Amino acid sequence: MNIGIAGLGLIGGSLAKAYKLDGKNTVLGYDTGDGVCAIAQIAGAIDGELTEENIGSCDLILIALYPEAAIEYLESIAPFISLKAFVIDCCGTKRSICARGFELSKEYGFTFAGGHPMAGTQFSGFKNSRASLFRGASMIIVPPTYDDMALFEKIRELLEPAGFGNITISTPEKHDKTIAFTSQLAHIVSNAYIKSPTALAHKGFSAGSYTDLTRVARLNEKMWAQLFLENSDNLINELDCLLSSLSQYRNALEIGDFERLCELLADGRKCKEAAEEEGRR
Repeated sequence: MNIGIAGLGLIGGSLAKAYKLDGKNTVLGYDTGDGVCAIAQIAGAIDGELTEENIGSCDLILIALYPEAAIEYLESIAPFISLKAFVIDCCGTKRSICARGFELSKEYGFTFAGGHPMAGTQFSGFKNSRASLFRGASMIIVPPTYDDMALFEKIRELLEPAGFGNITISTPEKHDKTIAFTSQLAHIVSNAYIKSPTALAHKGFSAGSYTDLTRVARLNEKMWAQLFLENSDNLINELDCLLSSLSQYRNALEIGDFERLCELLADGRKCKEAAEEEGRR
């Protein structure tokens, strides 16, 4: 296959390396960063630069840019995409990019689907990308239609070299609502938690719970700020829910209510158990 990848950071760079490792693909890359394409080519992640002149040869185009930049890029290259091509974005929010992507695909005749690879690290950039990043991970797909099994199978086939463990089908609205809880809220909590002055004295006093909770505090602020604002309605709802729960714990502590604190902790444990059980189904 001929693969075009726009954005060669952690996600796009890892996709490029995975498709090249597959050994059956020609990979073309685009990035706004100075020298990134040249570095990616030297590293063997891409075969050349993705341009308006050669994008028409691509069977699959993956857009791994920030949401606003992804929309702008798609608008600029839409007239040059082959009618047979599939375009999948990798943005962390889906409502805006999917609305525009579906419009452009109808206008120009290519197939567009929203996408969100559920893998990453606290580190960004091409230098941290790796071919194995998506191995076993979930890929969320927002298709243009929900009753076309042939389309689903084609998307699964196109994404196979990346090594995803499963494909999850979603609507843009469900994606953004759920991701506000599973990803975005977690990043805010981690980022806020580490701001305690006590964090500077953690050496010798911290273990797995500290490491797990603070891992994603080390984030790319420009990317995450844009994602948070894109999904502010859902994220505010999740923050309000969390703040309400935290206030209950604080109140129980303030008045020394052992029974109430036990009740709150037991409720949280049961919620975790129920979530794990649901995840196994």
